[in-house]
Amino acid sequence: MSQENLISTTIPAETLAAINTNLTAINTALANTLLFNLTADERKGMRVMGDKSIAFVQKALEYADNNQALVPTYLDIPEAKKDFALAHDLYSILQQINTLQRAVEDTMMVAGSEAYDAALIFYNSVKGASRVNVPGSEAIYNDLQQRFAVKPQKTVAK
Repeated sequence: MSQENLISTTIPAETLAAINTNLTAINTALANTLLFNLTADERKGMRVMGDKSIAFVQKALEYADNNQALVPTYLDIPEAKKDFALAHDLYSILQQINTLQRAVEDTMMVAGSEAYDAALIFYNSVKGASRVNVPGSEAIYNDLQQRFAVKPQKTVAK
């Protein structure tokens, strides 16, 4: 039985360096914009703007612009428009990042799965070799088997 091979490629060092440089540049370019690190509770308490909400907010701000008499004095429409523009721009960036992230995750999963399968095939070969005392196999088996060692359960005092 041969091992399935769905992917066979590498990222050249120059390409990886360029990617890291570009990611650093993106982080640097957005450093003065990406100012928050919300907690889970803070995230739960916020309204989320998705596709439908974007259209609603855009339409509401257009109406506010054209119907100043209906805008409460405490509502800062220029600031709301600025917030909307930022959210809209970041949403566009996020869509691209999400697509890239999914592609990276999927490819990483395939490559990782194939590498792990290869390691397991080798491990089982070494395990068999160790059972029949093939020279050098026992030390390798003892080292690799630590991955599968079961940690003892902590006993709970009653």
